[in-house]
Formats: sequence, structure tokens, C-alpha cells
Amino acid sequence: MENSTTRRDALQQLAIATAGLSLFSLASCEDKNDSLGAKAELKKLSPFYLPPAEPLQPGPGGINIRTLVRSTQTNMQFSCVETAVRPKQMGPAPHIHKDLDEIMLVMEGTASVIVDGKVDEIQAGGWHLRPRGIEHTFWNGSDKPLRFIDMYFNQNFEDFLEELFHKIIPDMVQNKLTPADPIIAKRMDELNKKFGVTAFPEKRQAIVDNYGLQG
Repeated sequence: MENSTTRRDALQQLAIATAGLSLFSLASCEDKNDSLGAKAELKKLSPFYLPPAEPLQPGPGGINIRTLVRSTQTNMQFSCVETAVRPKQMGPAPHIHKDLDEIMLVMEGTASVIVDGKVDEIQAGGWHLRPRGIEHTFWNGSDKPLRFIDMYFNQNFEDFLEELFHKIIPDMVQNKLTPADPIIAKRMDELNKKFGVTAFPEKRQAIVDNYGLQG
């Protein structure tokens, strides 16, 4: 019985992963005339190996990211980022991606994900697909650390996250500013527009209050 369950689980994960690959292949064809696709000349991909690394730890603000695969390594078709979230930590404000499809694979802990008002609890080993055009966000509502891999299709979203976590947030902390500061707000607005992100910051606090999270 245990072997049957293990085999069934493995097949389910393989099916989800295959569906994700089909998703970005089809979307790539549909979006081949967009600005990113027009700039990216298809070339033969080279194999590469990612050696094991120590698990990522949450940063001072409660969340940290580390790019594992860059879009430039995959003809702008795919990238992925490791994310670590401390216990009881809210994620970003609810938002919509215009061009990005993403798949989450939880490695440790439990991720709470809300999509169009529906909350799912994604436990370690679980996957979650979020297609473009759907409002969503995530948080860690548990008392244990959360670590997951986010896989991105059809957009170099790792560049968005690196700009946010490695430049904007450190500048905000160093200068003791808040997201409402005009300079920070302007930088975030420009970043969102560049990557086709529509954010709803007014909806974030209700989630923080409802689930007892750190903002």
C-alpha cells in the first residue's frame, strides 16, 4: 500500500510539472510578438548543473529570495527563485501579473495562498499553479519557517524580485522610509509597470489582521 501511494504521488507531481511545461510552451507561442520575445533570439540551450546549497534563511524584513535559474539561461522561457519566509509573516500585497505564469513548490513548512478570494494551504511537497491575470498573494501563517521554489514562465521576473529585495527594500530600511514615502512609491510604481504587475496594497492589511501576521 505504501509503495502504491508513493508511486501515485510521484505520478501526480510529474503530471503537474508536465502541465506547467506545456503552459509556458503554449504561452510562448502566443506572446512571441511581445517586447521580451522580440528581443530574445532563440539559440541552442546549454545544459547546466545547480549544486546543492544551504537552505535560504529569511532576511531582516522576514522574507528573502535567491535566484536559482535565470531567464537568460533558458531563452527567456523559464526562471526560478528560492524564497524563505519567517513564521507569521505576510507576503506581498494582493496583485495580478499581466504576462507571468508561476508555479510554487513548497520545500519546507506550509504556504497560505489566496487566489481570487479562495485560500489554499500548500504543505511541503505540494505544488500550486497561478496563471496570469488572477489576483493572488501568499503568507506564512504557521509558527514554522516557510521555504519554497517559485518557477516563472515567459518573463524575467527574477529581475523584478532582485530589484525589490536587493535594492529598493535595503534603501528603504537604511533611510528609515516606508512604502508610502514618495521616492519609494515612485520606484515601486515604475517597477510594477515595467513588469506588468497591478498591485492592490489597500487589501494587504485586512489579511495581516485576519491571520495575525507581521506586516
